[in-house]
Amino acid sequence: MPQFDTHFFSSLIFWEIVSFGILLWVLYKYAFPPILETLETRERRIKESLEQAERHRAEAERKLREYEAKLSAAGREAEAVLARAQDRAQRLMEENEQRLLAEAERIKGDAASEIEHERRKAIQEIRAQTTELALLVAEKVVGRSLNDADHRRLADEALQAVAEHHGERGSGVEGEM
Repeated sequence: MPQFDTHFFSSLIFWEIVSFGILLWVLYKYAFPPILETLETRERRIKESLEQAERHRAEAERKLREYEAKLSAAGREAEAVLARAQDRAQRLMEENEQRLLAEAERIKGDAASEIEHERRKAIQEIRAQTTELALLVAEKVVGRSLNDADHRRLADEALQAVAEHHGERGSGVEGEM
């Protein structure tokens, strides 16, 4: 076999080494730069992607903190609004209660004055009826008809007697009426 011949074999090894060297030189000159450039570009993209992912993560964390702060502020504001609403409701209830109490006092006062008015009216009617009754009794007792002056005199005397009788009994009679 000629390839195993030492003389032929050594020249074959020489040419294989030279071919391999040329191949390495061609690869180094023409193939490795684009391959290395592609690898560097890919490495740069990966680094940029990682940096961008880190920036996005930091931004997301910042937004999460902002959201939590806003949520907390909204919760505090909602509590404040609720407290103000409760205070206002309490105030309105107190105002309504005071207004209703004032209205009740006014109605009570109106009723008391109406009762007093009706009592005085009733007393006046009783006096008038008493005067008429006294005049009728006086006519019967005297047995004759009285003129206007007699009527007045007798009415005044009867009223005076009723007033005196009424004064003796005290204010209990008036309070009962």
